[in-house]
Amino acid sequence: MKKAIFFFGLLSFLQLANASPDTVKVGAYVMSVHDINFHDKEYTARFWLWFLYRNKEFDFVKQLDITNAKSIDTPQLLEDSLGHDQWSMLKMKCIMKENWNVLDFPFDKQHLKIHIENSLFDKNTLVFKPDLKGSKYDPDGTLAGWNIRNFNVNVDEKIYETGFGDYRPGKDHQVFSAFNIEMDIHRNAWGLFLKIFIGMYIAFLIAMVGFAPNPSEVEPRFGLPVGGLFAAVGNKYIIDSILPESASFTLVDILHSITFFTIFAILVVSAIALRLHDKEKVKESYRVNKIGSRLVAAIYVLSNVILVTLAAAG
Repeated sequence: MKKAIFFFGLLSFLQLANASPDTVKVGAYVMSVHDINFHDKEYTARFWLWFLYRNKEFDFVKQLDITNAKSIDTPQLLEDSLGHDQWSMLKMKCIMKENWNVLDFPFDKQHLKIHIENSLFDKNTLVFKPDLKGSKYDPDGTLAGWNIRNFNVNVDEKIYETGFGDYRPGKDHQVFSAFNIEMDIHRNAWGLFLKIFIGMYIAFLIAMVGFAPNPSEVEPRFGLPVGGLFAAVGNKYIIDSILPESASFTLVDILHSITFFTIFAILVVSAIALRLHDKEKVKESYRVNKIGSRLVAAIYVLSNVILVTLAAAG
């Protein structure tokens, strides 16, 4: 009798040790990506999630964790059965955190990722399996001016280097199965580029008008470039107000810096021409003004064309 009990216990232990985690088939349908906010580093996503599983202890309304979400609205739940499986569908609306890449703004291309876990069961109990065939997105659901590309769903593992207070041996870290929704969004940028940089280019043209008066006319030759400089600075502050803070030098910073230095170069050429005119070297003064204006304009236009083309090409 004791031997029977021993073998029965041993068999039960081996079965428990070899028990495989429950597989949950999960898919997503992204309805919309909108309210893209660069300054606050966020966007809003609306999507359906569905789960097919057999373990009745799983409750994805209470256990669902979207780790990179700022806030999650209470999901709308639809439940049914599909063969031997439980079938749960959740209609989600989340405000997502995002570290935007604005180096090439407004020709930026962003990679969005929604990271989903079950907050209660680790990978020893639950493993996600992606529904590759059923997971899709609504092509009309993105914000105007953006296109979705490279949409995919996948699974990976999230390792937490902590036992969350469980000090037992072997519990110093936990691994959870994770389901990811990923996509690239590309902007149709030329219209926006003209809208936000038109002020900077007008400021440059105003500064260039300073080459038109005679070198001896101090007020217009120096007043117009200074006025253009203030206009360019104002334009940069307006653009910076819609972008997140960044330690990197972005396309916006580079183009405005080129404009600032170009206006400074205009003032330098005007000062040299004025100096020559005051020394009664009139021909030299006009020659410096002519060559300087053409050189400044050519360098400015060429540098802008190169930088903008490289950014647009991505």
